[in-house]
Amino acid sequence: MALIPTHRPRRNRKSEVIRNMVQETTLSVHDFIYPVFLIEGENKTIEVTSMPGIQRFTADRLLDEIGQCVDLGIKAFAPFPSIDDRLKDRLAKESHNPDGLYTRTIGQIKKAFPDIVIMSDVAMDPYSSDGHDGIVDPDSGEILNDATLEVLGQMALAQARAGADIIGPSDMMDGRVAWIRDVLDRNGFAHVSIMSYTAKYASAFYGPFRDALGSAPKKGDKKSYQMNPANRREALRELALDEQEGADMVMIKPALSYLDVIREVRNHTTLPVTAYNVSGEYALVKAAAQNGWVDGERTMMEVLTSIKRAGADAILTYFAKEAAAVLRRG
Repeated sequence: MALIPTHRPRRNRKSEVIRNMVQETTLSVHDFIYPVFLIEGENKTIEVTSMPGIQRFTADRLLDEIGQCVDLGIKAFAPFPSIDDRLKDRLAKESHNPDGLYTRTIGQIKKAFPDIVIMSDVAMDPYSSDGHDGIVDPDSGEILNDATLEVLGQMALAQARAGADIIGPSDMMDGRVAWIRDVLDRNGFAHVSIMSYTAKYASAFYGPFRDALGSAPKKGDKKSYQMNPANRREALRELALDEQEGADMVMIKPALSYLDVIREVRNHTTLPVTAYNVSGEYALVKAAAQNGWVDGERTMMEVLTSIKRAGADAILTYFAKEAAAVLRRG
């Protein structure tokens, strides 16, 4: 006679009501930070061809987009600027121009939507003629860490003055969190948060983002400052330094191929942990869905749930608007 099982986990799966009742991870629209792309001009949108469904917006059209997102419950946005090549130089001076596209638009967004949160990006690459996140030594090609900190501090201060709520240093220079914290505090912005890109990997998943901004390096790569994708323990060293230097939140980027790192960081900090579901991860799902290889909506929600399950408190994702509509539908 066959042994009849006593323990039957399927009993907790037998109906939708029970499945929902015992569900361990729940996505909410409050989990999302929506990255948006900004261009100069008026009344214009340009499709990012490598990111189906994603547009670059002039400031006026971006306000319309944000309004639609707010109606869906999205309240946090991370703008990224596409800067005209004529404004780029090796010291990224346009990055802290108080009248520049980025700072000007942050002010317009906050005036139109004072209750939303703007997370700004602090890195030189959108403004650099070299396309790197730091100053490049013209002779050796080395990325000059300490010289770059001065530029990052000026950039963060300009963004805070424009109305940014959270500063997001994505450059991966050593010591930048402490430097930015000091600059903000000395200038009366102690209330402005820092969400550090704690573990930002030198990933192949950034290609569509660089298409959108035209920010790829002109020479070389970013492996001397972004992390080796083969490393996990190194993320904990970066975490310890960011905590010590005053970060308010920490981030792992990319997300989907680094779920183990998200969990490792979550297990070693009491700070909020965020993860960036990057452009290449988005594009893979969209391309597969367009070819009929996967159910796009179900795959999107499964990806986002997996990031949350791994330990992320918030998720930067290009799926934010679409996922918010799905969650509202219930």
